Amino acid sequence: MRKDYLAFFISLFLSRLADQILLFIVPLVVFQTTQSASWAGLAFFIESLPRFLAFPLCGALCDKYSPSRILHISQVCRALLCVVAMVLYAIFGGIAWVVVLSAVCGVLTTQGIMAREVLMPHIFQHYSYTKTLSYSQIADQTGLVLGPLLAALMLEVWAWHWVVLWIAGLFLLADLSMVVWQRLSRISLEVFEQHQDIWLQPLRIAFGHIQDLPQLKKIILLAVGVNLIVGVTLATSAAMVIGEYSAGKDSYAGLQAAGAVTTIIILFFLARVALPLRILGGVGYSMIAAGAFISALSPHLSGYVLGFLLIVGFDKMFNVYMRTIRQQVIPPQDFGKTVGVITLLNNLSQPLAGLLVALFASSWGTQDVILILAVMTTFLGAIALWWFDKASSWARTST
Repeated sequence: MRKDYLAFFISLFLSRLADQILLFIVPLVVFQTTQSASWAGLAFFIESLPRFLAFPLCGALCDKYSPSRILHISQVCRALLCVVAMVLYAIFGGIAWVVVLSAVCGVLTTQGIMAREVLMPHIFQHYSYTKTLSYSQIADQTGLVLGPLLAALMLEVWAWHWVVLWIAGLFLLADLSMVVWQRLSRISLEVFEQHQDIWLQPLRIAFGHIQDLPQLKKIILLAVGVNLIVGVTLATSAAMVIGEYSAGKDSYAGLQAAGAVTTIIILFFLARVALPLRILGGVGYSMIAAGAFISALSPHLSGYVLGFLLIVGFDKMFNVYMRTIRQQVIPPQDFGKTVGVITLLNNLSQPLAGLLVALFASSWGTQDVILILAVMTTFLGAIALWWFDKASSWARTST
């Protein structure tokens, strides 16, 4: 592999590793402190909503300014915020600081994700975009594999606030790798003339593309269904494993790592085998819905593990399908702003799932909430297929 590609992937891995450790410790610290699935769900809602709301603005900024520069700012600021939050914790105490830190870092993570999304088609021009996505997500998922394991090991040695300081160091190492990539790479990004307004005009352009392109409507609706399941899984996995099934935090970390390993296996398969997009989307969505039903209905930890692995493993298969469609149909000059709006619409269902857990888990039970969302996901998938097929038949009739 070329040295510049390797440096880019290392940066992606380290950034994801740091972000995943932070995401891991927030619901765990909140649940261990409060012993409440509802509070853990609320913490997930607070930490996840800002990162999704930031996508439209972050996408517009990546169309207007250098994505490489934006990525640098994102990683350095996250490192600084980790240090500042722990100084405030040392002065005032309380677990609120780690939740607020995760929320603010989430916005900067969004900026980094959007910058990489804009960069990747230009960096890996020798590969198909589907293969590029598969390889990049392997680096991303490797961070997911090691993140929970490393977090669990670190929490055995240090209190959580010291772990946050180690996270700051990982963000700085990720930025150092990006500096190496910039020096080794010889790519020149095409610059498109943009409007001065980075608020309303980008939104008008993005929603115009969504309105005019039925493929975008379909993947948005499908992604909403997927993220209902992903959101409720992220919000409740600690409570389910540690609370419902009376397992330890090491089991929780092992479950997270097993999910990431499953995802890596699927991504390696996608990098080697070319599958039609319809197969990618259909299999990915169906397995996620099936995993949700298994998780909701299983009385034993083994059944929950199977459902969890289906959800997190095939989520990335669906992600490759969705991102490939976006890259094919969105004009390059509007790619960042349009993907930003689409990602916001896709992911609002994740914090919504966390909020539903916070509101109803205590009275209904966590598994009943998962079951209701599984039914909703199945319903949304059926609507999306009917809608797209109908739109396609109309298009064929009109021509």
